[in-house]
Amino acid sequence: MTALISDRPSEKFSHPDITAKGETRAYVAYSGTQTLWFNTGTLCNIECANCYIESSPTNDRLVYLSLNDVTPFLDELDAAGETPIEIGLTGGEPFMAPEIISILDACLSRGHEVLLLTNAMQPMMRPRVMEGLLAIKETYGERLTLRISLDHYSRRYHDEERGAGSFDLTLKGMIWLAENGFQMAIAGRTMWHEPEDEAREGYRALVLEHDLKLDVDNPKSLVLFPEMETQDDPPEITTDCWGILNKDPEEVMCASQRMVVKRKGQEATVLACTLIPYDERFELGATLEESRKPVSLNHKFCASFCVLGGGSCSA
Repeated sequence: MTALISDRPSEKFSHPDITAKGETRAYVAYSGTQTLWFNTGTLCNIECANCYIESSPTNDRLVYLSLNDVTPFLDELDAAGETPIEIGLTGGEPFMAPEIISILDACLSRGHEVLLLTNAMQPMMRPRVMEGLLAIKETYGERLTLRISLDHYSRRYHDEERGAGSFDLTLKGMIWLAENGFQMAIAGRTMWHEPEDEAREGYRALVLEHDLKLDVDNPKSLVLFPEMETQDDPPEITTDCWGILNKDPEEVMCASQRMVVKRKGQEATVLACTLIPYDERFELGATLEESRKPVSLNHKFCASFCVLGGGSCSA
């Protein structure tokens, strides 16, 4: 169905139901929570050249989550029978959150698997955090996976994105995790437009050199994310795209994932997506129950990362 020219929005991704061409915008229905993300805060020990969430040592638009913020949502999962599932912890840098070890313990103690995204740098390598992680591993074993942001297998390109010296500090953290038997994965980026097999071979050499005990052929162990640039101009996703692309809407993240964030001076709230933390159109309510609703694919990241890029933040 095509809208009348007079009804069409003047800009792409500006109307929840109609594209700039007047076509019906695609939406994704909620199908049950498979992954619940907690954004522990946007503060980070480094500032990347291209961070979709704009994390930095000064960005506290999303403040640290506390255990008291997290617990009601874990209770909701129990009440809804959505347990055990995957819990994702992201930031910013999660190991900067003061209560991160307590939050890990709370999620794991209820039987969930936990995927924690980290740069494995100085915040993780503080003695208090290392001791907490070792205790968590002793209790819960491989139900905790740490996914390390290693943008490229070479020092040159990784440091180009994250700053001089970042590669070596991250590698040091990864070696410590491997030596202590933690379940680990790598998140790489495709911004250098290498063929996938070439990138995996590069990571393979690094993994073997440092005995990181990681299967780079497993897409869960080495995730190569499609790139998101704010200046990109992807096509809008219409209802016809599902058939054209032979894609099931249930494959898109917002069919089965939600993210909890906390803004300064506010209570925790639920967002539709891990990638769109500041757009009010993707705020779904203060509870998981309120968030169980369809999501309009009304942002360029919906197109570039999820539908066309085939990306998913979960394991």
